[in-house]
Amino acid sequence: MFSFVGSKQTKTWIWLAIERESRQIVGLATGDRSEYCGKFLWESIDSFYQQNAVFYTDLYTVYEAVIPPDRHYQKAGGTAHIERFNNTLRQRQPHLTRKTLAFAKTDDSHFGRILNFINYYNKSKSP
Repeated sequence: MFSFVGSKQTKTWIWLAIERESRQIVGLATGDRSEYCGKFLWESIDSFYQQNAVFYTDLYTVYEAVIPPDRHYQKAGGTAHIERFNNTLRQRQPHLTRKTLAFAKTDDSHFGRILNFINYYNKSKSP
């Protein structure tokens, strides 16, 4: 999912990892669509998940370079939960709406708003 930071000309992508059973967000990175930013996402995921989890992604090639091949599956429909969360994030965070004037002015502000919402969201999903 992308949004804008500073101006409509500056796209910033939001990279997320979700734990399918609990629906909690376990990884977050913001930036461009490069392998460099994909590595930030991978590093933000807890080592337990990195070593034990199975990762389902869309067909974007960056994931192949970042996620170990023995635990990586590119599957149609495998990303339904994260797509649903993206919709929830857009609905509840006005600065992420596609046609808005309320976009974040700085990367730190943008990241902080998203992180704040994710912390709130994860608490609502914890047992």
